[in-house]
Amino acid sequence: MSDSHRRPVALNKAYRLLNHGPTVLVSAAHDGRRNIMAAAWAMPLDFEPPKVAVVLDKSTWTRQLLEASGTFVLNVPCVNQADIVQTVGSTSGLEITQSQGQDKFQAYGLQTFSGDKVEAPLLEGCVAWLECRLLPEPRNHDQYDLFLAEVIAAHADERVFSEGRWHFEGHDGLRTLHHVAGGHFLTIGEAVDGKTLAV
Repeated sequence: MSDSHRRPVALNKAYRLLNHGPTVLVSAAHDGRRNIMAAAWAMPLDFEPPKVAVVLDKSTWTRQLLEASGTFVLNVPCVNQADIVQTVGSTSGLEITQSQGQDKFQAYGLQTFSGDKVEAPLLEGCVAWLECRLLPEPRNHDQYDLFLAEVIAAHADERVFSEGRWHFEGHDGLRTLHHVAGGHFLTIGEAVDGKTLAV
């Protein structure tokens, strides 16, 4: 790249340079209550045992349920669910429960199924699900809103993930979503084989 194309980016927008990993929907449940929210800041941390990190604001009800139960699910939504992602990411589960007497799943007609290890529901229609057990780090939670967890079960839609690899060809509606800001998303593009590009 020529230096002539390089331009400064405002520091308060710098996160957007890295913020195009897949958006996730975090679901949590405790004592008969459940919620789901969108989170753009989630990432893998380790291979064995597998670990993840996710940022959850103190004001969210999902965080309260997650902290109480010690478990949660990272649901990986797809293009077909862009409206769901936007909706659950811009509404408060606690407010819906208090005003309507139902949770987000009921209010928006979201279908779920049970996982193998955790109480939190898994959202139907997603392309991957990671069941997670919280690794207690109170300082990180309080100071940085950062939660670390061990993945204790994982599932994926075999149409787009098998043998350890994503393959979206022929399934455009199942491509993962990548939030960039303000309700705008990108979708994952075509696969590129780096080996064929090597000289």
